[in-house]
Amino acid sequence: MTAYAVVLALWSQLLGVPNDTVQVFLWLWLATIAWNVQEPRRHHLQFLRDWWPPVLGLVIYFYSRGVTDELGLPVHITMPIRVDEWLGGGTTPTEHLQAAWCGDPCLRDSAPRWYDVALTTVYASHFVTGLTLAAVLWMRSRPEWVRWMRRYLAINFGALVVYILYPMAPPWMASGDGYMGEVTRITSRGWADLGLGRFDLVLQGVGNPVAAMPSLHAGIAFLVAGYGIVRLRSPWRWVLVAYPLAMSLALVYFAEHYVIDVVAGALLAALVLAGCTWWERRQDRGPALRAGQ
Repeated sequence: MTAYAVVLALWSQLLGVPNDTVQVFLWLWLATIAWNVQEPRRHHLQFLRDWWPPVLGLVIYFYSRGVTDELGLPVHITMPIRVDEWLGGGTTPTEHLQAAWCGDPCLRDSAPRWYDVALTTVYASHFVTGLTLAAVLWMRSRPEWVRWMRRYLAINFGALVVYILYPMAPPWMASGDGYMGEVTRITSRGWADLGLGRFDLVLQGVGNPVAAMPSLHAGIAFLVAGYGIVRLRSPWRWVLVAYPLAMSLALVYFAEHYVIDVVAGALLAALVLAGCTWWERRQDRGPALRAGQ
């Protein structure tokens, strides 16, 4: 594990923090090998056999996000601005936060504050948290791993449906086109002084700039917190609420999402948690009902 940590740290420093699904999957596989290095080879190959279907599904999700561009659907711009202006008393919360925290002028290459570093770290955690949790569950309890993967895939593909049907511009894009006050996309500014960046090994350039509604960053953060609060029994489990709150703050401050996008992401997470739980309970009742007959 020490050797693994050193290699991962060097990789992150020289190339960038692992950022895409395939790369994160490979690093997690290596982590399970390092953790259980004494296990036979068939144990480590079982990881590949279990994980390739959901990883393939996530890769399909990533490559499908650009379908909107092919369909030619209109990009929605004004609705989230009006909602956020109402929430912010006439000015969007993104404009309020950047005016208070970003500096004057608010530039992407300005010297970062300590909270820029903290919030950039929270933002980047989106790309590893869900799958890292899955790797821990896979080593501890395969049924729990299956339950979590079901929810993780459901929220990704649920968001994909909305992205295709309702393409929407994020704040930084709307601002650049003159639809709202001036805001700057400062997402990576927090790591500037640390010499860190994010590195896509496989999915470089894959994305959709108008996939803003709902915020999947917020959705998965709420999903992680909700799943942990439901499954854990420690009174400390409520501390998990801090994760989606910090993620939401980062998304709005960095001009990546509107508050309404964050709310939509939280609602999608709640829907996925409730829907998967209902489906699993229904599946569990099936054998019992048949046995009673």
